[in-house]
Amino acid sequence: MNILVTNDDGIDSPGLFAVKRALDTCGRVAVIAPDQNRSAIGRGITIGESLNVDEIYFPDGSTGFSVDGTPVDCVRLASLGFLDWEPDIVVSGINLGPNLGDDITYSGTVAAAFEGVMLGLPAIAVSIERPGGWKATGAEGIFHFDSVAAFTARMVEKILENHLPGTILLNVNSPNLPAGRIRGAEVTRLGKRIYRDELVEETDGDGPAGRKRYHIYGDDPSYHEEPGTDFHALSERRISVTPIHFALTNLAGMEIIRSWNVEHLLPQERDAH
Repeated sequence: MNILVTNDDGIDSPGLFAVKRALDTCGRVAVIAPDQNRSAIGRGITIGESLNVDEIYFPDGSTGFSVDGTPVDCVRLASLGFLDWEPDIVVSGINLGPNLGDDITYSGTVAAAFEGVMLGLPAIAVSIERPGGWKATGAEGIFHFDSVAAFTARMVEKILENHLPGTILLNVNSPNLPAGRIRGAEVTRLGKRIYRDELVEETDGDGPAGRKRYHIYGDDPSYHEEPGTDFHALSERRISVTPIHFALTNLAGMEIIRSWNVEHLLPQERDAH
């Protein structure tokens, strides 16, 4: 089996190396990841510029490729022939911090996995809670990668054994706990995030000519308490597995808009030619 591993935290992330080591037992693994942290970049891509790629060495002596682009760029490189083989599956992570509920629309981790889905490949996005909380940069405290890395490797085998359609992405989130303290795993739906963003204005410099600066994202977000969601699973110390697809068309909305007879919204005078 051919496995492409990427992330949005950057090529030097310990989460990336942890999942790569676990997947080495499953088949051939290639790592192509951004050269720096690209968190919250979503499905951003590099347009109008070339991409620089450097081969790097991991602590176990294996190699990967560092790209000065986005997570989606990394998946595209692999799909367009950078490797001498085609991936069977895309694994993105392990992200240093959860990607739950509405957060997935911002996540570069999930975006890389979505790119696999766009290419017809099954994909997994994997994330773990931060020991330092929402505002942590990812370096604080200890990450317990072993359980979720092993879980991901087994999930990859299960996906390919059961021929999971390439239209499905599995979004996996794990508590940051040692193996003996994780209570299990469950299939969940996306929950609903409660953001507590606030606009804070600052002045850079003295006098009326001082340049204003604005902070938007600050306080820790919360979520709606609902059983069956990814948020609830983590609060119960369980790994959540949420199947996601990329079908964005609102079918009910189509019927509503059709009832407006959009043809009649065109100007009445039309070009006879």
